[in-house]
Amino acid sequence: MDAVTETAPAHAPNAPPAAPFAPAMPEESRLDMPEQKLSRFDPATERRKFVNKFRSPWLSRLVTFGGGLALTSWGAYEMYRVIDVGGITFLKWVLLVLFLANFSWIALSFAASVVGFLHLLFVRPKPPAQPERLSTRTAVVMPIYNETPSRVFGALQAIYEDVEATGLGASFDWFFLSDTTDPDVWIAEERALLALRGKLGPKARVYYRHRAKNTARKAGNVGDFVARWGGAYEQMVVLDADSLMTGHAIVSLAAAMEADPDAGIIQTLPLIINRNTLFARVQQFAARIYGPVIADGLSCWMGRDGNYWGHNAIIRTAAFAAHCGLPHLKGKPPFGGHILSHDFVEAALIRRAGYSVYMLPSLGGSFEESPPSLIDVAARDRRWCQGNLQHISVLPAKGLVWPTRQHFATGIMGYVASPLWLAQLLVGILLVLQASYIRPEYFSKDFTLFPTWPRFDAERSLELFIVTMAVLLAPKLFGLIVALFDGPTRKGSGGALGLVFSTLFEVLMSALLAPIMMMVHAGHVMHIIFGFDTGWEPQRRDDGSVPFKAIMRRHRDHVLLGFISLVAALLISPSLAAWMSPTIAGLILAIFLSWASGQKSIGLALRRVGLLMTPEEKNPPPIASRANALSEALAADGHDQADGLRALHDDPAFCALHQSFLPPAPHRALGDITPERAMAVAKLSDARSIDDAVKWLQRKERMALIQDRALIALLTRLPASGAAAAE
Repeated sequence: MDAVTETAPAHAPNAPPAAPFAPAMPEESRLDMPEQKLSRFDPATERRKFVNKFRSPWLSRLVTFGGGLALTSWGAYEMYRVIDVGGITFLKWVLLVLFLANFSWIALSFAASVVGFLHLLFVRPKPPAQPERLSTRTAVVMPIYNETPSRVFGALQAIYEDVEATGLGASFDWFFLSDTTDPDVWIAEERALLALRGKLGPKARVYYRHRAKNTARKAGNVGDFVARWGGAYEQMVVLDADSLMTGHAIVSLAAAMEADPDAGIIQTLPLIINRNTLFARVQQFAARIYGPVIADGLSCWMGRDGNYWGHNAIIRTAAFAAHCGLPHLKGKPPFGGHILSHDFVEAALIRRAGYSVYMLPSLGGSFEESPPSLIDVAARDRRWCQGNLQHISVLPAKGLVWPTRQHFATGIMGYVASPLWLAQLLVGILLVLQASYIRPEYFSKDFTLFPTWPRFDAERSLELFIVTMAVLLAPKLFGLIVALFDGPTRKGSGGALGLVFSTLFEVLMSALLAPIMMMVHAGHVMHIIFGFDTGWEPQRRDDGSVPFKAIMRRHRDHVLLGFISLVAALLISPSLAAWMSPTIAGLILAIFLSWASGQKSIGLALRRVGLLMTPEEKNPPPIASRANALSEALAADGHDQADGLRALHDDPAFCALHQSFLPPAPHRALGDITPERAMAVAKLSDARSIDDAVKWLQRKERMALIQDRALIALLTRLPASGAAAAE
């Protein structure tokens, strides 16, 4: 214990050691970032300087919302006629309401995809030309949280090099914003930074900041950067840990924001790349072929009242600081607390302040990755579900424009739709069961001359079912048609036949996976309604394999429900079993499908036969190939899996660098000792060598150690293994 107090008094601030290292971060340039109020907004504060103030996309909105309303009205009328045979019972009214809610959702999506389809087919928007000069400074920020350092540092180096190749690299500074809570990963990040700076040279403005506490998660991470360093930059490009953007895309975003002083956020359309498992390649193909139609339709109708997806976008920094300080929602999680799906809310707040938010779907050069398996996407969607349901509290906020409220409603409905579809399915089964096995109450308590017959118009029901399936599948057909008419996309996807067969395979896989995801999302919604909060685990990036026992535990209820549905449907009516066959098959095969979804071998086998090919898979973008090569080179150094305590102990130069990166220790009152620090001190005092420290110290104790210069000094004074043995 005396060694600790001799090295540095625990209650006094510690100054970083003098060292000739480049600073981890530049000098601070602060911006005030006040917390916004959802219940109050003064319209007089709105910035009313839109360049295109009076050029709203009225035609696209008329087609999207007018068409969606017309189709919904037709569907409601047809469904009413289906059930209006011999009178309408209570269960029939419930079925009608559920159908109306679900059908309106897909009708609106269909109408928006029509707009995107026509725009892409006949207008064919072209990407902007690369600018010749930039007059403002841009920060490129990558928030990271327990990611594999070789991957993220290799990716950022590839982006950096591509921006430098444009000749405009002097306008950009680069930041890793680490919220990592794994001590070994934190040390590996700093070693990767040291290697990256060594490769890029002393003039490269690549910086790194690690937060001791990841308050408010990603939103708090970016907010901390804006509040402390944002004043030095007119705008910032926000990346995700799996993001890749070409130099052309980044400098074009910066030029677009310079040319449009009213722009608050400009969003790109990221394409999925680098995927190998079955599930990820299905997502990759769907995003590449159908995604542009959906995104273009969205871009057309929302105009300058758009949305933000949290990454691969550029943001006006001062406007973000002034208007996007996120409030804490009233109550406890899961509905209260800090906002999880922060991006939608940030777009809403900056648009409320009078800045425009819009998308450049034709820009190109923007990429991301996707979860490798069904279980991984279910885990990610659990957090997204909670975040979107939190938006119920944000939806009535003062001062929001109606497209913003539509964005919130769309996000909420994206998850609420699953329990609604499930409820509609169950009510339909109950009605068939009632008609087949239960003697109905033909005459109600009220006097009537005619009985109420529990019957349906079978012919009209079949027609409505066919139309519903057509509305669901139409966006996929639109995407296929656009891809067939686009030469590079058609050739890069295996030709016309390859595209058609891949689309059919994707439709089949989606049909089988849909009931599983319906049950997963319905479960998420119910867990959140009953008050269960979600955690924040890092997303798996590459490996989609999951232990088979874990898969069985996760999906055994789905399989059981599938068999129960099959038996019940066969007992009621063979035609009902046939009608429910896609849902029943997906549930019965849930364990197999979930296992297969994460198999890299299956995904690669489909690639070899030409299924689910995309142009970026056939001819990888140079920046993706470069990022992969750089990541592999960094991984070969072995730092990703190295023990962080040994790295500090065995490399005095790196240990000095790490300490120079640490902020001054905060003042600590006498007697204010955390359990983690106390345990770390005790174990270090008992340790006879670095081996003991490595063996004894737990994760939280390690985090306390590597943030404390006094404890680091204790660690570095421990004998090496050989020295301890010699004694």
